[in-house]
Amino acid sequence: MKAANGHFLFKPSTALRVRFATNDPTPWPPEVPAGENPAPGGIIDYYLASNANGPVQLEILDKSGAVVRSYTSDDRKMSAEPATDPDKYNQICQSNPNAPDCGLPLYWPAPSLTLGTTRGMHRFNWDLHMDPIGAGGGGRGGSDGSNGAVPGRTYTSPGSPWAQPGTYTVRLTVDGKRYTQPITLKLDPRVKTSAAGLAQLTALTNEMYGGAKATRAAYLEARALVDALSKNASTEADALKAEIEKIAPAPVTGGGRGGRGGGGGGRGGPAGAPAAPTLESVSGVLNGAAMAMQAADVTPTATQVDACTKAKAEMTTILAQWTKLKTTGLAAVNAKRKAAGQAAIVVPKE
Repeated sequence: MKAANGHFLFKPSTALRVRFATNDPTPWPPEVPAGENPAPGGIIDYYLASNANGPVQLEILDKSGAVVRSYTSDDRKMSAEPATDPDKYNQICQSNPNAPDCGLPLYWPAPSLTLGTTRGMHRFNWDLHMDPIGAGGGGRGGSDGSNGAVPGRTYTSPGSPWAQPGTYTVRLTVDGKRYTQPITLKLDPRVKTSAAGLAQLTALTNEMYGGAKATRAAYLEARALVDALSKNASTEADALKAEIEKIAPAPVTGGGRGGRGGGGGGRGGPAGAPAAPTLESVSGVLNGAAMAMQAADVTPTATQVDACTKAKAEMTTILAQWTKLKTTGLAAVNAKRKAAGQAAIVVPKE
């Protein structure tokens, strides 16, 4: 859609939800002759008549207008990339073997996808996935970071489910002005799974992904309340803070890049004793249950359905604990504060 300033968002072609790099055996060695496949995902082209004065934003909206995937030109970029400067990146890997992609041959990774902000034509690929939850992200390639690779064309998985087939809206925002175009996403035409099987796959995936987002949001809300309680210390506030910390501990820093990604951390605990679930760990379990069904467009297995049932039960329990703490527990703290003539503590909104 064109505006008076000349910026233009082209109408994208139909996108096919085809899984990338599934031709066994992969990765093929670079000396094996092979043709070049089209770029994966939804191809989005836009033209900027002049340099953008600020960040460029690209969003994918569903039929209801909800944003399912969002990118900005300010998204974090690597200081060096294997695809564009393998020699420099090799030096990074030598000093930090746990850096992203250092466990892979450096000719595998594709260049990072970035939104252009300068005058001229730009192309971007929507990976046809939903927004990742938290900081979790998948590895390179197909099912993990060790196979399903294509030299120079192996993209990082966002660690989130595939978007469902249907009609979406591409929304480009430049200098505060929005430009929109429709994009149609279709299922891989080779899929032969029954309509009932695909419906079950969609329903379970959406339920698990939605639960993972809700539990992650509750975690962030809980951490914000912990901060508020810390600034208003008292015997009652400290006791409530300690209870919240049990289900929403502070994030653990460090660690390498994950595989399939998810909403949060694991469940470390004393040797031989599993740690109690937390809001963030349950978010990871929910997203993990969703991702377990994303390798193919097939009817979920009994094992996958059972995993979803268990994840949902964990979510129900942990969210009930959080709701009780932020209502009943916080009300008790505020009753003491009111008696002392102090302002009430409220749950900060994220």
